[in-house]
Amino acid sequence: MSTHPSVQSADISLYDARPFFEKALQFGVQHGILDQPKLDTICNDAPKGMVQIASYFGSEFLLADLDKAKSRMVNLVSLFLEDTSGGDLRRAAECLRDQSFLSCSKGGSTMLKHLIAMPQTCHFGMNERKGFTDEHIPQLAKWTLKSLQDYRHELAQRTHAAQVMDAAIWLADELGTDDSELEAAGADAEAVIRTALLTLAIKRTEMPNWSAFEKMIAALRQSKTALTMGIPADLPGHLRNAVEQARQSVLLDLPKIRDASLTTRKLFNQSPVFMGRYFWVEDGLSEVVHHDRSASAAWKKATAGHSDEGSLLTLFLCVATSSTPKTLLTERSAATLVRKIRKSGLQADLARQYIMDHAPVHHQGDYVQLWQSFVEEALPTLKSDMDHDLKDALALLRRECVVQAAQACVV
Repeated sequence: MSTHPSVQSADISLYDARPFFEKALQFGVQHGILDQPKLDTICNDAPKGMVQIASYFGSEFLLADLDKAKSRMVNLVSLFLEDTSGGDLRRAAECLRDQSFLSCSKGGSTMLKHLIAMPQTCHFGMNERKGFTDEHIPQLAKWTLKSLQDYRHELAQRTHAAQVMDAAIWLADELGTDDSELEAAGADAEAVIRTALLTLAIKRTEMPNWSAFEKMIAALRQSKTALTMGIPADLPGHLRNAVEQARQSVLLDLPKIRDASLTTRKLFNQSPVFMGRYFWVEDGLSEVVHHDRSASAAWKKATAGHSDEGSLLTLFLCVATSSTPKTLLTERSAATLVRKIRKSGLQADLARQYIMDHAPVHHQGDYVQLWQSFVEEALPTLKSDMDHDLKDALALLRRECVVQAAQACVV
């Protein structure tokens, strides 16, 4: 005869779908750990616990809420007993003997509240870090019906997220940035760790703003020596694994970081793989100063030091016709611009954007107004079909812009 039936019977006997509390209770009775007075106390406490749980999550006057409260209570006690005993039925039965049934239920609830209050992600902007509040009650209601396996899986993920965030806070503090700044910036904790490791590796002492970050990358690209990147010796032991994972990711990033074919801004702000991967302190004043310096250099080069209205209008007109920016036109180039305007039109917005991108901030409003007034007054003449020989258009440009006089002008 086949042996399959006996194997199936053995398999079925090994599987026990009862709640862990029920298994621990039966074990305790069978082995004399739980006596009748203790069982009577559990029977008296259970209804009280059911009413309390039903009232907390709904209403103690509804049969459906009471029935669900029974399941929640048994599950909470099971979570607490199985977790604290490590699945050992004897230890679980002894726990039932030494503690009240309601305290075991509360123990399971405390486990879940602690879990729910832990960060779900490594992003400071997505975690309030205020502990368990009434807003979390709907989440607790779901977790009271989940298994220990679900709890431990979620606990592992959230523990990792908490360690990454704690490591980011520790490293940022070493570089003069506290956790309130990280929360205000909505920083990603892993990005903070990567930047902190880079900063410490090149012997800087402060978490960089964008300007300092650019300089840091530039120095790294100019250096011909290999970058030695370690973990701070005084970093708390429970945070070392999280930091080491981030360190390995930075080492993988280094070839791209040191590749000067992409500007720092394009790599870190425009490349999908690197966007949000590193962190810098938001410093509005520093950004404005850095922008002004960069814009100032570009502006001085474009205007060649000229600030009179004629030179500026000449520059803006070149930009608006997609021509090489100049502050001085020859008669021939002026005529070419007019023909270009009559053929393709004038893109006034290009000049306006050019002013906003490059002109000194305190002059931008005046320059935009100067350009708009010129366009309103000059455009009808510049586009006129009646001015076949361009005399009116060129006369206007000589008057408003800077056009170099010539003995002859081929039109």
